[in-house]
Amino acid sequence: METENKLPTHPNAPLATQVLLVRPARFGSNPETAATNAFQQEVPAGTEAKVQQKALDEFNQFLLKLWAARIEAVVLDDVEDPITPDAVFPNNWISFHKGGKVVLYPMLSPTRRLERHPDLLAQLQQEHGLPFTEVIDLTHFENEGKFLEGTGSLVLDRQHKIAYACLSERTHPEPLQEFCDKLGFRPVVFHATDEKGLPIYHTNVILSIGADFALVCLEAIQDEEEQGLLLEALVDTGKDIIDLSLAQVKKMAGNMLQVRNKVGEPVLVMSEKAYKALRKDQFEELNRLTKMVRADLRTIEAHGGGSARCMLAEIFV
Repeated sequence: METENKLPTHPNAPLATQVLLVRPARFGSNPETAATNAFQQEVPAGTEAKVQQKALDEFNQFLLKLWAARIEAVVLDDVEDPITPDAVFPNNWISFHKGGKVVLYPMLSPTRRLERHPDLLAQLQQEHGLPFTEVIDLTHFENEGKFLEGTGSLVLDRQHKIAYACLSERTHPEPLQEFCDKLGFRPVVFHATDEKGLPIYHTNVILSIGADFALVCLEAIQDEEEQGLLLEALVDTGKDIIDLSLAQVKKMAGNMLQVRNKVGEPVLVMSEKAYKALRKDQFEELNRLTKMVRADLRTIEAHGGGSARCMLAEIFV
């Protein structure tokens, strides 16, 4: 779906002009990540092949929706062996930055660390022509039990060089600070919990930064000082605040990503469930600022515990 909209007030904001996706080969629920991901549901025994096929169908339809919105996508195929059930979420192990810098991230789950195999980096360079001038490897933090899961843990305002991070078992201060030191970002750190008081596992389920707006679940941030500092940073950088409820977060309304398509238009990518969770006033505000595209990702959301934003690693070259 694409909608009529006005031009954004920040037409030159650095939005990705390409995205990386990984087509799943052995998608499923990962028992290593379930304890820290309240969104994730176990795959019933005996339905593994059916769930993989549904996830593959959703991925392919999602890709078609991106192409229809004129979004440039680089697609890699996951491998059958080793089994990496979360490979459809590449944004957690790699991020791309202007000047050809690439960051590799420390992951909590040993199974997820297998997604970072060197062949994929070589494929991106040789088959897709992505120039890597520097690889910033933060994976040594895994030896210390400290993690920072890419742009799941980090929501980046690349224009103003701010790294927003919700601390959790998957997001630790030390690798966050090293990321900021090496890339020149300023950290804005806070804590967030769901309606049961459980920590929010990734920042990108409660916060999405667009060129002109920020979708944020303030209800999840109990500490008034932390909430105030977050709001101050968002307002000072000119973002229209679209406040989400925890109920909307459960429907993945915070897990959206704005990119720029081939003709320079901003496009906000989301799942069908997230789209339907928006209130009328929220939809109208977003419709004023950006085009939108949505896709049915119900299987990937249910058993992977992530949505549209998690499936996209932004590419800046």
